[in-house]
Amino acid sequence: MEEVDKILIHALRQVGTEVSEEVVSVKHFTSELIVEAVVRCMRVIDPGLGGGLPTSLPPGMSARFRVGMSLAQACQDIGYKGEIGYQTFLYSNEPEIRSLFMFLVEKLPRESAETSDQPTGKSAVLQRAIAAAIKAQLAVSWVPPNCRLPLHCETQSQGALHSFRVQPISLPRCTKGSGKKHLKEVKDYHRDHLPPVTAQFSTHSSMVASMLEQHMAELSAAQEWDNEWKSQGLLSRLTPQEYRSRKLTRLRKRIEEQLRSAAVPSPESAFGVSRSTSDLSELLQTFRGSAPSDHILTKGTHFTHTQKFTFTQEAAAVTSAVLPTRQSEGDTQLRQQEELASLQQQFQQLCDDVDQLAADMKHMSVTNAQVLDELKQRELGNTGKEEKMQVKKKTNDLLPDADDNLLKLQSVVEASAKRVVNLASQWEKHRAPLIDEHRRLKEICSSQDLESSRKLSEIKTLHEKIRVATEEAKKKEETYKQLVTELESLPQDVSRSAYTQRILEIVNNIKKQKEEITKILSDTKELQKEINSLTGKLDRTFAVTDELVFKDAKKDESVRKSYKYLAALHENCNQLIQTIEDTGTILREIRDLEEQIETENSNKTVANLERILDDYKAIRQENSALAAKVREG
Repeated sequence: MEEVDKILIHALRQVGTEVSEEVVSVKHFTSELIVEAVVRCMRVIDPGLGGGLPTSLPPGMSARFRVGMSLAQACQDIGYKGEIGYQTFLYSNEPEIRSLFMFLVEKLPRESAETSDQPTGKSAVLQRAIAAAIKAQLAVSWVPPNCRLPLHCETQSQGALHSFRVQPISLPRCTKGSGKKHLKEVKDYHRDHLPPVTAQFSTHSSMVASMLEQHMAELSAAQEWDNEWKSQGLLSRLTPQEYRSRKLTRLRKRIEEQLRSAAVPSPESAFGVSRSTSDLSELLQTFRGSAPSDHILTKGTHFTHTQKFTFTQEAAAVTSAVLPTRQSEGDTQLRQQEELASLQQQFQQLCDDVDQLAADMKHMSVTNAQVLDELKQRELGNTGKEEKMQVKKKTNDLLPDADDNLLKLQSVVEASAKRVVNLASQWEKHRAPLIDEHRRLKEICSSQDLESSRKLSEIKTLHEKIRVATEEAKKKEETYKQLVTELESLPQDVSRSAYTQRILEIVNNIKKQKEEITKILSDTKELQKEINSLTGKLDRTFAVTDELVFKDAKKDESVRKSYKYLAALHENCNQLIQTIEDTGTILREIRDLEEQIETENSNKTVANLERILDDYKAIRQENSALAAKVREG
């Protein structure tokens, strides 16, 4: 049992129970230590159930009884089938506590499940301590700064809260595939001009948020590229660089098309016909349409330049004529207003003329485009008609000598037919091997497609296996580092070989005990068989002897006495055998009683009775004190 108790104590220490080094067996556990160990195990097994249980016994006896009943009910809820009650925790005995701890340790989650949820690595201990400190701070309710006590001031920061504001940051990166000169310039910029990350923010409070945002954006971009490459990049059968360049080319081409379509006004838009455009076209159209369409700078013709020059000269002449008149007449306000109104009216008239000319130009450009399209269609029609006319002209030239031309035409047709037949025979000679070659190449292509599809699926499967193996290798590497750290923190005075030797000795002892038990059982079976055979032989011998002696007893008086002695001897022997069996039964009962006495002695019955009496007296005192308070109230 010592080895079992050491294993149990080690497991209880793993779940957080503070078991001192002096405690080496379950029989040394006090009631407070038993309650703490059970509650710690319950919180690991079922946090919802064990979260409301206290880890220590209260001072009052009635409260202790309630805690004991709560613990007993919780153990039954998680599946404990043994006999349990408040007395198990308050007046414990060694076998019951050992069986309870064995059940709880078996219910604890495996180490693999714990290590998968907890951080691993060299800093695992530090991370656990940080997590425990954060949990303790989160358990304290938040209080406004004006209402905080000294306890809250220690756990809750006095600093002001800041909103999550992000600013763009620039990080030095090494670009691949660039020239040495470009790479040197980038390095020089990073070394001489790029400020540190901490100096790129307008406010210090946005530094953490910006760095988190930057890191999350990079991670999401890498994950999106990985997913896109596995789903579409592998199917394209291109290298990652070729796939990226092709995607960039298509994106540039699309942007150029959208910019071109947005920059050139369509004919439908001139007549007010609405058409569906893409999102980029609509966005660019909004930028174009932010100002009136008449104010857009377009390439002017000689007529528009002449009109603008004439308008400028007229405006200058009017201005030069008005200025001396106005100066000569004393710059009266009424004249100024009239002149201003007339000038505005002229300017408005000129603007209307310009707008009308612009509309006419748009209409003429549309008409010109339509005329050009119609001209192209007519040119195409004329070309077809010219070809037909040439055929008819040649036919008319052949009509005067129709018979000779007909004979010549028939000879040409026959020669063409023979030539066609000859070419067909030659083509058939070449066609058969070409068709066979085409079918063979087609089969090879289909087989290569199947093979490439199969290899592509295998590549995807290998990618997934590589990812899973990489994650598993990382987990194992971190687990290895954690185990190495824990091994370094363990005491080095005890070697692994000593524990292994002790385990092997325990296994050998168990094997020897099993062999001895098997040997004793086999000896017992042999003895039982021998006893049964002797008993049967004895019964048969007595029956034969009884029959023979009974026959002679009718004739001889001495034989009759011998028969009586024989019956008495048989009865005495039966009584002796029964006495021996009763003696064996009594000895077994004595041994059972001795074992019960030892068990009761190990249960500390006398000490428990004394504790029960002391607790009974304490409860009576509490009841009397409560009754006195009630009477006083």
